Amino acid sequence: MEAVIAIAIGVLFASGVWLILRPRTFQVIIGLLLMSYAVNLFIFIMGRLWVNKPPLTLEQAVDPALFADPVPQALVLTAIVIGFATTALYLVLLLTSRGLTGTDHVDGKEPRQ
Repeated sequence: MEAVIAIAIGVLFASGVWLILRPRTFQVIIGLLLMSYAVNLFIFIMGRLWVNKPPLTLEQAVDPALFADPVPQALVLTAIVIGFATTALYLVLLLTSRGLTGTDHVDGKEPRQ
C-alpha cells in the first residue's frame, strides 16, 4: 500500500513538473495544481497510514500512538484553501494577459508549427 501511494505521489509531482515546462500558461497552472496535490498528499500520508481501522476507537486505555496526528491534516486543509485562492488569482491573470496580448503563451509569441 505504501509503495502504491509513493508511486502515485511521484507520478503526480512528475506530471506537474512536466506541465510547468510547457509554453502555455494554462498548462503551467494545471502543473502547479498537480504539484500542490502531490505535496498535500505527501503531508497527509506522513500523518499516519491506516488500513481498515476506524479513525477513533472508544477503549478504556487511550494510547496516543494509535491515533493519527491532526497537525498534517490541519496543514493540508490550510494548503487546500491557499491553493484555491492562488489558482483563482492565476486564472484572473491568465484571462487578463490573454485579453491584452491575444495569446496565452508565456513569451507572447505563437509557436511554430
